[in-house]
Amino acid sequence: MVYVQRDAAGRLLRVEHEPFEGMTENLAVESEELHNWLAAKEEVKARLDSLKQSDLELVRVLEDVVSVLVERGVIRYTDLPEAARQKLDQRAIARAEIEGLSGLLGDDDHHLV
Repeated sequence: MVYVQRDAAGRLLRVEHEPFEGMTENLAVESEELHNWLAAKEEVKARLDSLKQSDLELVRVLEDVVSVLVERGVIRYTDLPEAARQKLDQRAIARAEIEGLSGLLGDDDHHLV
């Protein structure tokens, strides 16, 4: 048995193993509704994780775009807001430090960044 909270339309909002404030009823652990809710919750989590990974990859793309725009004279580095310049600088320094350390790892590990 689990303890659940439902919204006004009767959809599950929260499921816990222990009673909690705001719970509206009990539900059997074997119930199809609970299994469907847990599966949907896992699907949402997987999609959010995928978006987070995509965000990390996009950050590098944006760094490269900014570099190309600056190199081609489309924008000046100083045109960027101070906060953006600081973040780009911090990432460039971190990447340079990693590249400097990668020489200690051997030839097979040079593609870390």
